[in-house]
Amino acid sequence: MKTTDILGIILARGGSKRLPRKNIASLNGKPLLAYTCEAALGSTLLTRVILSTDDEDIAAIGRQYGVEVPFMRPAHLATDKADSMDVLLYVLQELEKREHYAPSLVVLLQPTSPLRTSAHIDAGIVLLQQTGADSVVSVTEVPHLHCPPHAMYIKDGKLIKAAPQSAEKFYAYNGAVYVRRSERLKQPGNPYGDNCLPLIMDPADSLDIDTDSDLELAKFLLKRKKS
Repeated sequence: MKTTDILGIILARGGSKRLPRKNIASLNGKPLLAYTCEAALGSTLLTRVILSTDDEDIAAIGRQYGVEVPFMRPAHLATDKADSMDVLLYVLQELEKREHYAPSLVVLLQPTSPLRTSAHIDAGIVLLQQTGADSVVSVTEVPHLHCPPHAMYIKDGKLIKAAPQSAEKFYAYNGAVYVRRSERLKQPGNPYGDNCLPLIMDPADSLDIDTDSDLELAKFLLKRKKS
């Protein structure tokens, strides 16, 4: 094993409630999963890309688009309550047991981020390598009107301000890129470590597919990019 081994892991289970079979839903003529496979394989820094799934149809599409599916995911790690950290640890344990393979960095990629590109993946890896951070997580700026200074709650039918005014910008995970050191993943406690850095992405690249409306918006954004 080389110390520069950087493993991309795509997580794509078969079940999904709000948008059934969303990981292989058609998006401008390709399965949703295909966009993440292509972005991962286009990365200049990932040295290996595998797909973790419990579903044979998803596995077949992953192989069709060039990623490895070395083993299937067990059913107890494919429920809507299964934690992605548990899935990552299972994948790493199986790779070490079956192949004596242990990457130095792990990059989690979710198929529901079709607008994330190879460049975003590489930027996250470079940021971690150059800074020595424990992890790098992609985020997008929270729209101004949704920030805490504008948040309210309802009490007795009346709107009540929920937070004091602030000039700070706020950010939220967008689900596109998670870069972590393998040893950090295996330690109990915070899986991101004490030194987690942001990879700030444009909102136009940060769409996370969860509903039919998200899928329609992704179709529009991809066509606009292409044109």
